[in-house]
Amino acid sequence: MNITDRLRRAVESPNLFGRGVNRLYHRRFNSRSYNTDGTDIFAEDWDVLLVLDACRYDTFEAHHDLPGRLESRVSRGAATVEFLRGNFVGRTLADTVYVTANPQLYRNRDRLPTDLHAVVDVWRADGWDEDHGTVLPETVNEYARRAAERYPNKRLVVHYIQPHYPFIGADTSFDEGHLDVENPDEERVWDRLMTGTLDVAPEEVRRLYVDNLLRVLPHVEDLLTDLTGRTVVTADHGNMLGERASPVPVREWGHPRGIYTEHLVRVPWLVSDEGSRRTVVAEETADIRETVEDVDEDIVSERLEDLGYR
Repeated sequence: MNITDRLRRAVESPNLFGRGVNRLYHRRFNSRSYNTDGTDIFAEDWDVLLVLDACRYDTFEAHHDLPGRLESRVSRGAATVEFLRGNFVGRTLADTVYVTANPQLYRNRDRLPTDLHAVVDVWRADGWDEDHGTVLPETVNEYARRAAERYPNKRLVVHYIQPHYPFIGADTSFDEGHLDVENPDEERVWDRLMTGTLDVAPEEVRRLYVDNLLRVLPHVEDLLTDLTGRTVVTADHGNMLGERASPVPVREWGHPRGIYTEHLVRVPWLVSDEGSRRTVVAEETADIRETVEDVDEDIVSERLEDLGYR
């Protein structure tokens, strides 16, 4: 979408104009590209980090039944790309393996140069569920267990997609096919709620969001108890569900970049200890652009579109 289209949308929707003002405020007039007030996840003490995508702290607190001690942290991003930029970029993570269902690191590999010991892209063809248009949490667990066996002396970051939509098992269509090929200007779910063009009750969307969290939590618990060491359950960022943003008090939906409200950057931090700690060893790393095989860019785009990313 070019600048003219953005201006047109802002004029047609005062809420989107308010979002733009809020973004300038939170990003300090674009002087920072992520939330510099957030927690450096790699400075924290853990062996395995289980990352839920777009999981709010308050919703997690109200619905989880996982073993461990629940705290909270402030994320460095209001969106996945900001989370990656604020935590991964420019670092040598020779002791870390990233198992991810989210294609964002691969898609932005040139803009987000990252040195990791290894990257496991679960979202590739054999990990992607075509029926649901996402990566199922049980599939993520399969890859995470293999990685734990293959890299016993590495820290593991395991990135799920849920509770981020698509809403698994729901009888809905508005959360699927987010870029209709017959209507390339079709907006995402959150933008349609923001502009009032989605004919779905907000309460229904909130219920579906909670259901998607409940769908992933049992699999998180399975991995939490399967893997030894100190495991932390957290999120890359939160999600707005119609609350007022700031300083312009528009009702915000989704997780727009550059807006660091409480619901977008306050994330869970549940600590669970199971058995002995991992003996973590840093070994040779390689630039992610060299460690992953090339994927057809059309496939990457399709995966991101299914997950609601332009």
